[in-house]
Amino acid sequence: KSEGNFYTLRDLLLKGYKASAIRLALISVPYRHQLNFTFDGLIEATSAVDRLRTFVARLKAANLASGATEAMTAAAARAHQEFRAALENDLNTAEARAPIFDLVRLGNTALDQNTPDQNTPDQNAPNRAQMKADDRKAILRVLDAFDSVFSVIDDHDAEPTRAALAWAEANGKMDLVAPELIAQSTLTDADIEARIAERNLARKQRNFRRSDEIRDQLASLGVILEDSRDGVRWKRK
Repeated sequence: KSEGNFYTLRDLLLKGYKASAIRLALISVPYRHQLNFTFDGLIEATSAVDRLRTFVARLKAANLASGATEAMTAAAARAHQEFRAALENDLNTAEARAPIFDLVRLGNTALDQNTPDQNTPDQNAPNRAQMKADDRKAILRVLDAFDSVFSVIDDHDAEPTRAALAWAEANGKMDLVAPELIAQSTLTDADIEARIAERNLARKQRNFRRSDEIRDQLASLGVILEDSRDGVRWKRK
């Protein structure tokens, strides 16, 4: 505190960081080790949460062939086993993270290897990683187990942020709030969906300049659009 580098949870929320990212940054260091808090570490945790949530959304939306693959089933089982073993080893949360993110990387690669045609595996490439419907179930079970401990995949970030903003407003501390957070707080999900609908219409009419303007406007408000085979997905930063 005397060095001027003391932050409360509320301070970080008002700077625009998500509660889930703060939680992941804190919990990723084993409890017997001293945490060296840095904003770079918080940014890394923010990116990690985003990777997890993006993968889960992609996995759930994928149109997969029925059945399972031996490689993905084994990978999911191995990740779950290593995750549990790390936690049982004196609650080593740093080691517990590693197999989960390895599984996410492998899962993304498998989804990438599926053919563009409805995500049906390419039978002409049997040696490549693939993804099927039962693989998805196995991976989601592992991620559910992970989130039962880390609690960062399911998005519960809005309420802590709203509480921090309410405190700032009630106490005349709005000068502490990041400008982009103020802008984001006034943008509802319905507003976002309406702008996406306008963007889709602009693209259909080949008005790409307007389409890009809407995308950039949303990005400036902390909303990221992702165009995929299954349509437009969006997420808040």
